[in-house]
Amino acid sequence: MVRMLIGGKMTESARAMDVIDPCTGAVIAHVPDACPSDVEAAIACAKAAFPAWRDLATAERSAVLQAMATRIAENADELCELLVLETGRPMGLAQFEILHLAQGYLRYYATLEVKPELIVEDETRRVELHRKPLGVVGAIVPWNAPVFIACNKIAPALAAGNTIVVKTAPSTPLTTLRIGELWADIVPDGVVNILSGGNEAGSLLVEHHDVAKISFTGSTATGRKIMAAVAPTLKRLTLELGGNDAAIVLPDADVATIAPAIFAFAFFNSGQVCAVIKRLYVHDSLYDAMCEAMADLAKSAKLSGGGDPAAEFGPVQNLAQYQKVLHYLAEARRSGKIIAGGDPLEGPGYFIPLTVVRDVNDGMAIVDEEPFGPILPIIRYSHIDTAIALANASPFALGGSVWGSDVAAASKVAARMESGSVWVNQHCALDPQVPFPANKQSGFGVEGGVEGLYPYLALQTINIAKSALTT
Repeated sequence: MVRMLIGGKMTESARAMDVIDPCTGAVIAHVPDACPSDVEAAIACAKAAFPAWRDLATAERSAVLQAMATRIAENADELCELLVLETGRPMGLAQFEILHLAQGYLRYYATLEVKPELIVEDETRRVELHRKPLGVVGAIVPWNAPVFIACNKIAPALAAGNTIVVKTAPSTPLTTLRIGELWADIVPDGVVNILSGGNEAGSLLVEHHDVAKISFTGSTATGRKIMAAVAPTLKRLTLELGGNDAAIVLPDADVATIAPAIFAFAFFNSGQVCAVIKRLYVHDSLYDAMCEAMADLAKSAKLSGGGDPAAEFGPVQNLAQYQKVLHYLAEARRSGKIIAGGDPLEGPGYFIPLTVVRDVNDGMAIVDEEPFGPILPIIRYSHIDTAIALANASPFALGGSVWGSDVAAASKVAARMESGSVWVNQHCALDPQVPFPANKQSGFGVEGGVEGLYPYLALQTINIAKSALTT
């Protein structure tokens, strides 16, 4: 059995759960299902490790983060194969997550240093602003990018001087648990703890009085429950939740040039990313041409399991999400015209072909809601003000993009969008140096960049009178 990392030791549990291969529906592994005593132990180990980790020099903490990244790089082949196995995604996507995202974010945060800031100094006083670590951080990770998102929480938490307990997603725990095993001899005991488990383990972590902060990535519905659950302890909270990213194609865009990029950003990881294109607004003059281009690209895409070297797109990762996507396929048939895909593949696994839907409008579930799967609705617009208003009308505001030949004009449109991130002639261009905020019901707080370090720190002002008191 794969084991959990608790207090520097690889640990089993009294309970176990199955891991399913999304390409076949078959059980491929058994992992611990963390019980209450496991969660308590992990939090206690993280709490005990906190003072020593907090008091380490920044350079020493940075050296550990760099060693963690190096250990990932040294074992990249094994980790990528494991990630392909549990997610079903093509090898190229697994390599991108392991080598570029996970390793890159660890190395970036290893370079950051938090120093006191001088606010006021005059003849009477000196006032300094300090940022201090919080204590134990609880991180809850989703199934769609399990290693990247775990590292994107671990890296700033540790760089800030906190310790952490990570709970993996039930359906994709294998690679992250293996990374915990690889880190066991290079990370001080208790600084990083990695659990596998279901909702019970997550709830215990969220509610625990010794956890100072929760960082959660997942659905908006679960985010609301977590907000309610942390209220009694008033712990810090970062939420990166659902998205329904809009892309706007301006009338001066060149369809032949931009269609492959839009296609790639709409169907990346078979649409199972919170910040990929979920709604495509296209001007009247380009609408038919864009629909045809997107349909042609979808029809020619190679859909297969990650073990197939020719695979470009993989399955939906788990049965529950597969059933949700089937629901939205039925909505697409009722609401609009499916011009590519539309029917799940016969045979084992959770394979749904890339699906393009035209002649749909806002107010339909296929446009207003997030399928989180390989479905792209294309909406026609006549006036740019209308397109911007529709893009902004969603309760979600994670990402968005604008596409056009006149970059200056496209940038002006981008400035009118309300999403936390807006890209011009690209989408979901993640970079560890660039903040990735969430607005509206897509969450709050920020990840990435120096700004992504600050939510893991508490502010403190030190106000020093320069003249000594005398009696």
